[in-house]
Amino acid sequence: MHKYAIIVAGGKGERMGTEIPKQFLELAGKPIIMHSLEKFKTTFPTIEIILALPENQIDFWKELCCKHKFTTIPHQLVKGGETRFHSVKNALELVKQKSIIAIHDGVRPLVSTKTITTCFNEAEKKGNAIPVVPVVESLRYVNNEQNEAVKRSCYRLVQTPQCFSSEIILKAYQQQFDVNFTDDASVAEKLGEMIHLVEGNTENIKITTATDLIIAEALLK
Repeated sequence: MHKYAIIVAGGKGERMGTEIPKQFLELAGKPIIMHSLEKFKTTFPTIEIILALPENQIDFWKELCCKHKFTTIPHQLVKGGETRFHSVKNALELVKQKSIIAIHDGVRPLVSTKTITTCFNEAEKKGNAIPVVPVVESLRYVNNEQNEAVKRSCYRLVQTPQCFSSEIILKAYQQQFDVNFTDDASVAEKLGEMIHLVEGNTENIKITTATDLIIAEALLK
């Protein structure tokens, strides 16, 4: 089945403490987001890639592509929206055929080809698939001034790419925005879709802080 990858990057660099948005910071010699695009193209050479960026970052991205001679990964650009939900919604307008669609955080450059492949294969069978990893630290539930320990075995950390059949995700994004939408799975879930979990890879961290960038550099080496 035809495949799309929607890469969403709307960072401003606030938590990173930099003027340059985090997705454009260099990791092993090139912007983080370039690694993310390359991983999907390497996994599926015929995949169509759609990159959602804030409008005021598009020209800068084009400059970076020229600087790094990033010409071997064809992709379509789409203007991001007010929230991640709106950015994905804009990107989905470029989907032109029945397909499996992956939606991925641009600042997760260390996603494995195995995770990507597993998500696509499971979504083709069951309609959707999201990668998760076990929680390894103790958890406590906090409610105002009260707190209590909870069983970490009952929880999973959610990653991307989150993959869906085009029929499911296009319908899901026709809904009105809800502040409780935390990811694409939560959007589909509101329509009554059962979400299917697959094994992610622990290296697939979301780079949001300077510490994350150091860890990612170490993992790449």
